[in-house]
Amino acid sequence: MDFITILGLVAATLTTFSFVPQMLKTWRSKSAKDVSFVMLISFNLGIFLWLIYGISLNALPIIFANSITLFFNLIILWLKIKYK
Repeated sequence: MDFITILGLVAATLTTFSFVPQMLKTWRSKSAKDVSFVMLISFNLGIFLWLIYGISLNALPIIFANSITLFFNLIILWLKIKYK
């Protein structure tokens, strides 16, 4: 792996796992009232499009980051709907 790929993977890891605290807080508190439904929908759509873009470029950092971020944010969206 070259430096740019490693840099991308480190950035992807940091930004992706920044959603874990929100996901855990929502899960534990059983409340997502402060999380915007419109933001979650638009963000998930954007992440999905980034994932498609990364797959088309065969860019590992983009694929890695957006696959996991999409998964985490779909959980947050599910919790938002569940605890409405």
